Amino acid sequence: MFSSKVKTALADGVRIVELNGEFIGGNETDDLRDTLAQESKDGTQKLLIDLAGATYLNSTALGALISAHTSFSKRGAQVAICNASDNINNIFVITKLALVFQAYGTRSEAMAALQG
Repeated sequence: MFSSKVKTALADGVRIVELNGEFIGGNETDDLRDTLAQESKDGTQKLLIDLAGATYLNSTALGALISAHTSFSKRGAQVAICNASDNINNIFVITKLALVFQAYGTRSEAMAALQG
C-alpha cells in the first residue's frame, strides 16, 4: 500500500498484509503501522499478516502489530499471522505474543482458519 516492504491484497474476503525485509523502526515501520491502522479504519473484518518475507521485526514493529491486534479485536474482527521464520517465531514466544496472535505455519492454514 505505502512501501515496497508492505503490500496488501484481498483474497476470499481476507485482507492480506505481506511484510518484506527488515522492520527496524524507520519508514518501513511507519508504513506498516499506517497500513494496519487504515485497514482497521476501513472496517476490515479478517486480517492476515504474512511474515514470509520479513527477516527482522524490532520492538516498534511488534508494537504496530500489537496495536493492530487490539484495534481489530475491539471491533470483533479477526487477526492472524502466518509464515513466521524461526527467528521471528522465537521473538513471539519470548515476548508471549504467541499467546495473543493466532499463528499458522502456512498461508493456506491461516486462510482456512479465518474463513472457517
